[in-house]
Amino acid sequence: MKTLKTIFSITLLLIGLSSCMDEYTEEFTANKPIYLSYEKLRSAVKFSEARDLVNPGKIYFKDGYLFINEAFEGVHVIDNSTPEDPTNIGFIEIPGNVDMAIKENILYADSYVDLVAIDISNINQPVEVGRVERILPYTLPTYDNNYRIADVDEDKGVVIDWEITTVRQEMEYHYYPYYFTAKYDYAMMDGAVNSAGGGSETTFGIGGSMARFGMYDSYLYVVDQSNLHILDITETDTPKDIGKQNVGWDVETMFIYDDHMFFGTRSGMRIFSLEVATVPTYVSDFWHITSCDPVVISNGYAYITLRGGNDCGSTVNRLDVLQLSSDYVDNTLVGSYPLHGPYGLGIDDEVLFVCDGDAGLKVYDVSDKTQINNHMISSFPGINAYDVIPFEDYLFMIGDDGFYQYDYSDLQNIRQVSFIPVLLEQ
Repeated sequence: MKTLKTIFSITLLLIGLSSCMDEYTEEFTANKPIYLSYEKLRSAVKFSEARDLVNPGKIYFKDGYLFINEAFEGVHVIDNSTPEDPTNIGFIEIPGNVDMAIKENILYADSYVDLVAIDISNINQPVEVGRVERILPYTLPTYDNNYRIADVDEDKGVVIDWEITTVRQEMEYHYYPYYFTAKYDYAMMDGAVNSAGGGSETTFGIGGSMARFGMYDSYLYVVDQSNLHILDITETDTPKDIGKQNVGWDVETMFIYDDHMFFGTRSGMRIFSLEVATVPTYVSDFWHITSCDPVVISNGYAYITLRGGNDCGSTVNRLDVLQLSSDYVDNTLVGSYPLHGPYGLGIDDEVLFVCDGDAGLKVYDVSDKTQINNHMISSFPGINAYDVIPFEDYLFMIGDDGFYQYDYSDLQNIRQVSFIPVLLEQ
């Protein structure tokens, strides 16, 4: 009997010690979250007067208008009916915005965890007409790596900034929360299906090469680091969430071409078929060294830029060219060419435009895939180039210091026709 009592007492003691070890209180200097409530987030979309570019990212074009993202704040609206004299006509305030896409007269944009639909049929009076709440991952802004992150309470709203301060909180020994950290290193080009065609009105707009948004048929696709979110946009002003599926890991960009979806990831390009648009099906991979890598497709070839650096996991900077098989299963590397530090790229038939970071914009004749480095048409150094859209002999380019526009109707005389500068901090 004594033995049983002893065992029971020891068991209780161990349970007590275990529970004590599960939690403890600690005081430390931390990144303390600053929140924007969901109520304020969901009443913040509005059109305001034109403002200067300060931290531009994604670019998008439709029916004579350019849409330039201001990182995490919204979208500049530019009347580009006269490319030599683009006019900044206003700003759509969208907290947490990074990506966008347009079908008919509806602009779709991310707003932290939500996706919003904005009617731009009256370009001088855009209005929110639809919203899908909590469809996107809860993402944290970048923070000071010298300090830990204090508790994040998702019920309080979205985190928009941090305060470095002393906090006192209950800690758990086995508490390993994981959040995506907001990185602003991606934009969009959706190939033949999503490109704007000729004529005064088009169904889809066209964007750059580094996007996480894409459209196909009656569906809008939004990819995060690992999941593809699928929305039915048959009724354009009422997007409907119809589910998500895993498409890998470290996904950075998406390009839609020939009923297929091409994902640029840190470890390679992944291809999915859109034969059943609501259930994309895995087709194949092309693996490479760890790097950041947008991709564009044209005439049966894939062009992939690989960028090294601290965030990208290698020191290699190059352009890879793949010949794609008819079924996209057996794809062959036909050439690799050294670059300086490439970001986005664009393709117009056999003319390739590469944003080579602070080495500037480079233009190549790629008719001979095995000799691309020997066929540079032109280069524009002194610009930290980020992404491009080639469209009907005009090239739209975003860089660190502003938005550039080039006329490349004469490839032997590519000329800059306009520029919208970034406002430099005083």
